Amino acid sequence: MQKVWKNLTKSKEISILAIIVVLAVCITIVNPNFLTVSNFFDIMRSNSIYGIMALGMLPVLISGGIDLSVSSTITLCAVVMGKFLQANPGSNIVVAILLCMVVGALAGLVNGLLVTKFHIPPIVATLGTQTIVMAAVLFYTNGMWISGMPDWFLSFGDIQFGAIPSAGKVVGMPIQILFLILVGIATWLILKYTLMGRGIYAVGGNVQSATRVGYNVSRVTTFVYIYSGTLAGLAAVTDILIVKQIDPNTFSGCELDVIAIAVLGGASVMGGIGTVFGTFLGIILMAVIKNGLVLVRVSSYWQKVVMGIIILVTISVDVINRRIEKARLVHVDVEE
Repeated sequence: MQKVWKNLTKSKEISILAIIVVLAVCITIVNPNFLTVSNFFDIMRSNSIYGIMALGMLPVLISGGIDLSVSSTITLCAVVMGKFLQANPGSNIVVAILLCMVVGALAGLVNGLLVTKFHIPPIVATLGTQTIVMAAVLFYTNGMWISGMPDWFLSFGDIQFGAIPSAGKVVGMPIQILFLILVGIATWLILKYTLMGRGIYAVGGNVQSATRVGYNVSRVTTFVYIYSGTLAGLAAVTDILIVKQIDPNTFSGCELDVIAIAVLGGASVMGGIGTVFGTFLGIILMAVIKNGLVLVRVSSYWQKVVMGIIILVTISVDVINRRIEKARLVHVDVEE
């Protein structure tokens, strides 16, 4: 029992869960409306977009890469789908979702090829595609909003599941949260039960070792960027189902929030570490922080300062911990 408790207390996920509980209690004391089912559904619904992209970012980070192009990919997918639905109002939700995911996958494929075939560092390759794609989309749309989505599409975004009494009314789980859960399950199955998933961890842990045991590093690397782009496409659908229209400027700079969610959940920017459960906790933690700042009436300008500090501290702590761990391992090897 003591051994189990010791392992639990060492777990990053348990530490994150403890932080979430403490923050939730503190915010509830200030504003009792925070800890209600309806508010939880609301904040998770609004953060489901970032959550889906963070689950796509997770394999990229585990493999030792980074994808700064998710903001341009989600914008590109949203604009393509918006124009498609305007031109084809008689289409259906399955076609719309598949269209966005295919466009996102193609954008991810470009990133993967730049990294594997042209050997461009991930941060440079994805920053380059992010800049080019975002500029092209803004030029095409002139920064104007796209509206006039078909009624069947808008009504699909209002679907709720279950009936839970909360604050004198009955609320259900929005379809957007279901998307997030299904993506989480799919990502967990890939990372835990597939050869590709094991390859992602192997490549992130040590590229040379992964190559020696037979993993195709180029294939693994290309896959994680395609997966990230695909989920950015699904996130585009999720966002439009919430806001009912498309603003090409909405997700400018969102890549830092996406990375922060994964890192808050225990993923390492150095590669080799990360779990789906931890990422879900990172999603909840980020949602709690954002919603808490609103409920305690912190200025929107200071909210950005707080989020920037959190991102900086989280990534810095991760890098420092990895360096300490690496130094400790080197010290042990020398002694042996």
